[in-house]
Amino acid sequence: MTIAVDAMGGDHAPGEIVRGALLAAEDPQIRILLVGREDAIRAVMGHSRHAGSVETVCASEVIEMHDSPAQAVRRKKDASLVVCGDLVRAGRADAMVSAGNTGAAMAVALTKWGRICGIDRPAIVTVLPTVKGRVVVLDAGANVDCSAQNLLQFGLMGSVYSESVIGVAEPRVGILSNGEEVGKGNEQIRAAYALLSESSVKFVGNVEGRELFHGRADVVVCDGFVGNVVIKVGEGVVELLKGMVTHELQVKPWLKLPAALLAPVVREIRRRTDYSETGGAPLLGVDGVCIISHGRSSARAIANAIRAAGEAVKHGIVEQIGRRLS
Repeated sequence: MTIAVDAMGGDHAPGEIVRGALLAAEDPQIRILLVGREDAIRAVMGHSRHAGSVETVCASEVIEMHDSPAQAVRRKKDASLVVCGDLVRAGRADAMVSAGNTGAAMAVALTKWGRICGIDRPAIVTVLPTVKGRVVVLDAGANVDCSAQNLLQFGLMGSVYSESVIGVAEPRVGILSNGEEVGKGNEQIRAAYALLSESSVKFVGNVEGRELFHGRADVVVCDGFVGNVVIKVGEGVVELLKGMVTHELQVKPWLKLPAALLAPVVREIRRRTDYSETGGAPLLGVDGVCIISHGRSSARAIANAIRAAGEAVKHGIVEQIGRRLS
């Protein structure tokens, strides 16, 4: 599989992006097109032993984080992100990965590839840990306002993703709401409840915020405003807990010995709650595979995002969503 990677997107580009691409290139099934300013890419790449699996594609412009997405995509025709979209459309790449401007990545995917037939709006997918496994949450920020029909489509796409990529048989789908009882939520939530109840997904009703991490549902749908707040609050809580544990060990050194005995448990919890293990969030609903990574992604996060793109291509997620909708 060939993955186009925006080498100039992200807070730590091109350094961490290039190093992440080289890590992913250790997989012999993955070929990478690093798109960006060739001199900057080559300066980081050096004489890596995996450079043979990485090809540089020159792009002279960069879409910055503060740029207006729609205007930047129209005006910066030779931006690294735009060129990534062109490579996928031309068939030179099977997917693209970017840690740059999220809005611009969405604009590129929509203008270059279009939507899957039957999808009104694409959605960003985030996979979160639960006490029982993992939960697929969408939308995580693509659409601030959504209709009930959009939430129905998110449920269908999330169900396909959970089944195909996560490996959950008959995923349970729920709606994030302010109570689990029927009739809870605003008008949008109540209308979506009725649509999902009559759909082909395995619908389990409303899911409260506290139940999100308890494994009551395998897929949880919400609008992009709520979803993005949920994700950011979750990241903040993880960072808070890490900081509190570190502080307690510093002020109470006698706890270090018993803490050392729990080191394997702590490492596993850290692994499951670290966003870099997932690497990036798929943009579902567009007619192609696009992985959007965190702006502050490390090399390991980028490598995992590239692998996630490969998994989505391998499982034919775009085609499967199209078949489910038809």
